[in-house]
Amino acid sequence: MAKVNNTESKVEQLVMPVVEELGFELVDVEFVKEGQNWYLRFYLDKEGGIGINDCEVASRRFEKLLDEKELIEQAYILEVSSPGLDRQLKKEKDFVRYAGSLVDVKFYKAYEGSKEHQFTLKCLEGTTVKLEDENGNELSFDRKDIAIIKLAVIF
Repeated sequence: MAKVNNTESKVEQLVMPVVEELGFELVDVEFVKEGQNWYLRFYLDKEGGIGINDCEVASRRFEKLLDEKELIEQAYILEVSSPGLDRQLKKEKDFVRYAGSLVDVKFYKAYEGSKEHQFTLKCLEGTTVKLEDENGNELSFDRKDIAIIKLAVIF
């Protein structure tokens, strides 16, 4: 069985021409095992947001391409969706795009007594994530110390 990250990378390269042709942005690809099943998940976006019909079109195109190329040996479930309002920030371009936004940060180890905090995202410099707390203090954390950083959803 291929390494998961290698599979994700190969699949991403394979579908990118289709993503670009459709005018979408590929936000993320995941190939994960949950319980007994493997899932290949694509998170897409576009100007104005991605809709169910967009996901269906992409899903059909991806399925055909993946079947033809047979990159993945084991059975898997294909999912295509929006990254959601509370999308995770993973790529450098995510940190640039959402600088100034409110983010929920989950740390591996507690910071000031808790593993979960809310900050304003300043930037990503190399492997350092710069954030601002509610008092306007700038904080710096190594990216490897952050389990998840995602956009905060305020209702």
